[in-house]
Amino acid sequence: MSVAIVTDTTAYLPASVVSEHGITVVPLHVVVAGQEFSEGVDISTAEVARALRAYKPVSTSRPSPSAFLAAYEAAAANGASAVVSIHISGEMSSTVQSAHLAAQHSPVPVTVVDSRSLGMAMGYAVLAACDAAAAGASAEDVAAQALARCEASTVVFYVDTLEHLRRGGRIGSASAFLGSALAIKPILSLKDGHISALEKVRTSARALARLEELAVAAAERAPEGSDGVDISVHHLDSATRAEDLARRLRERVANAHEVRVVELGAVVGAHVGPGTIAVAVSPRLATT
Repeated sequence: MSVAIVTDTTAYLPASVVSEHGITVVPLHVVVAGQEFSEGVDISTAEVARALRAYKPVSTSRPSPSAFLAAYEAAAANGASAVVSIHISGEMSSTVQSAHLAAQHSPVPVTVVDSRSLGMAMGYAVLAACDAAAAGASAEDVAAQALARCEASTVVFYVDTLEHLRRGGRIGSASAFLGSALAIKPILSLKDGHISALEKVRTSARALARLEELAVAAAERAPEGSDGVDISVHHLDSATRAEDLARRLRERVANAHEVRVVELGAVVGAHVGPGTIAVAVSPRLATT
């Protein structure tokens, strides 16, 4: 059985990795001041950051079912006998619903995976799926490997302001931090597919230091039998701070295979806002 892997742009996998593994990526959409763009195609993260700073209205939307169906049909035409389609948390987006609708009309069976995650925490799960598919695993096992890696991953982040999350309706339990003093920097996590409040610190420097400690602790909690961890430091319009954090994590996390810096794309960036720093820690699980 040949299993093709499909995901969406919120995995933020580097283009070279997508090409190397033959992954099909379906873009989500960003609407800026009434004009719609496809993430990673005709709008940059910098453009979204500028729009947010200028207080222009920015929103996002899911891919259409027809976009997913086209991806599934192309996979079948290229010889795939099944597809595993891995997507941003259903708590954050209705993307998985579009994928399910398209799967009903696909010429080959499609297993849709709600990653309950996003960013490189999902991206590493997509790569785990690619490895399993390359090893000849069934679509069911490929999907299980992806979901297991998502569930084992940790995502922690801080935002300069909660306003963008509030406007986009993705604030979750972090709403408890609304109304705090302006100097407060909220530390948040992605838990069971939605945003959860962790704690508050008073400065961005302390927030970065706290993210570092949380990432190190997550790496130390890697499940027994796992082969170390992969780490990505995401940012929006904060490359220098992200690089500094990545450098410190490389020094401190002995079991890290890689610590890469990945800029957040337009869709997630639209909800978290400029200045956001996030860390995804993803254990390499033993295959079953």
